Amino acid sequence: MSLGERSCYCGEVRESHLNQRLILKGWVRRRRDLGSLVFVDLRDRTGFVQLVFSEDRDAATFLAAKELRPEFVIAVEGVVKLRGEKDANVHLATGAVEVEVAQMDVLCEAATPPFPIEDDALVSEEMRLKYRYLDLRRPFQNQRIVARHRLMQRARKQLSSEGFLEIETPFLGKSTPEGARDFLVPSRLRAGTFYALPQSPQLFKQLCMVAGFDRYFQVVRCFRDEDLRADRQLEFTQIDIEMSFPDEEMVMGVAERLTRALFEEAGLTAPASFARLTWAEAMERYGCDKPDTRFGLELGTVSEVAAKTEFGVFRSALDAQGAVRGLAVPGQANISRKELDALNEVVKPFGGKGVVSLMRRNGALAGQALKHIGEGPAAAMLAAVGAKDGDLGLFVAAPYETACACLSALRLYFRDKLGLVDKDHHALLWVHRFPMFEWSRDDNRWVARHHPFTMPREEHLDMLESDPQKVEAQAYDLVMDGNEIGGGSLRIHSGKIQRKVFRALGFSDEEAQDKFGFLLEAFKYGTPPHGGIAFGLDRLAMLLLGCESIRDVIAFPKTTSGLCLMTQSPSEVEPKQLEELAIEIKKSPPRSHDPKEGN
Repeated sequence: MSLGERSCYCGEVRESHLNQRLILKGWVRRRRDLGSLVFVDLRDRTGFVQLVFSEDRDAATFLAAKELRPEFVIAVEGVVKLRGEKDANVHLATGAVEVEVAQMDVLCEAATPPFPIEDDALVSEEMRLKYRYLDLRRPFQNQRIVARHRLMQRARKQLSSEGFLEIETPFLGKSTPEGARDFLVPSRLRAGTFYALPQSPQLFKQLCMVAGFDRYFQVVRCFRDEDLRADRQLEFTQIDIEMSFPDEEMVMGVAERLTRALFEEAGLTAPASFARLTWAEAMERYGCDKPDTRFGLELGTVSEVAAKTEFGVFRSALDAQGAVRGLAVPGQANISRKELDALNEVVKPFGGKGVVSLMRRNGALAGQALKHIGEGPAAAMLAAVGAKDGDLGLFVAAPYETACACLSALRLYFRDKLGLVDKDHHALLWVHRFPMFEWSRDDNRWVARHHPFTMPREEHLDMLESDPQKVEAQAYDLVMDGNEIGGGSLRIHSGKIQRKVFRALGFSDEEAQDKFGFLLEAFKYGTPPHGGIAFGLDRLAMLLLGCESIRDVIAFPKTTSGLCLMTQSPSEVEPKQLEELAIEIKKSPPRSHDPKEGN
């Protein structure tokens, strides 16, 4: 028996459908057998509606209903009726009605799921990812994916309304030496050569500007072979934007309008204004280039006072051209010795060797290092970071950026410990005027802080090769609640300047030609000034929807070890496939992978 096309979704049935005959299809959520009546909740991606089976209407259908089990897939035809006043569920969109079933078709039976398909079911991360298709049936998880779809469509609508064209760029491209590790794809037709999956469509979107498509966007998959975190995956989605003839203000304006539209789509109100900080200001005040500005605990530098002490920790850092920086934590002067010791573990991942603590309790100075620092300098250090009586002062001595990173970590630690932010309050911030380069100790050379196609500030062009550490980029990041949600820059559109940047990065002219010759060739034929920005859709959706991890807004995510528990990939392939690709596997000691890892 085929009942034909469904009339509407289960969650859409309302009083307006009273006495109408509907065809509904979905999954059995729950069955309640009361003897002469059988009640079934029928669920689809929009919600569920109550079905009623009565022996008086159709005996065969009634008997079949008694055999239904959770997750059976069924189709029903019936008439919409009002529930009794006592039976109505005011908390449910369909709670005022029910469907009296006349016919039913069991489309597919189901085994008992490994966990209940309910929002309140306690399910381990391992089980959720292994049976992700079942996890996605749960209403709260299902609605996250629906909300992500709406955000993508709103982005497309907003950008299209401003004259941007959605243009697809290749997935199979050329490996480049900058940025994160590429995922390589071997070529069967050209044995021994490889494509690279795109870390971003950067060069292709610049070439779209050369081609005259002056406003481009793309909702695009990107790939980076890097370590995973709660807000990072091996493959991710960007809202990628590029435009010709802009200045920074124009790009920021497009980004702000898009951000406001996405906030609105998520049912939120964007902050009235987008604050701005230079990179140097962000580092000085907050210790990082993506600060959470919803609370205080701003940093201070106390190197001048620390230099007057004989404390070895301070002296060794300052002698190495480092800095002593600190922050004050209000009301924490009586923190326990155990927790003070634990703060050393907070800073270790960021290169810190330890935290120096000072405090004033009822007017008296205290702290393990007080006798080495001296009361006069200690009091001056506390005053310099704004610590009052009853406050805790924390200090780190290290290279400047290391000290910043450590104190930023401590700042976030106390944000969470003390509950310093209202999670319903959001802050948006532009960070701009980034350094163009940073020194890589591993490579023993300058590397691009963003990417090598970023335009330096015009007044710094003469320093590209003579003093690269002083060069600032025309780059900007958009930060939400301490998370980078978008990053971009004005791009280089001159072959002469691009070659200078490559030389500053340590590339010979021959290496630059080999890796980027197609771009340098394109620059010969009239390239407009251009720039753009890319939003990380996964991370932005996570924040807008109030999720803890980007895995919550990705249909089929991977674990932090890069494993798909559902398909058990990555996996070995047949020897014949390797032979066709002229690839020989070199055996190496296996890396330890925890197949149960889900965080």
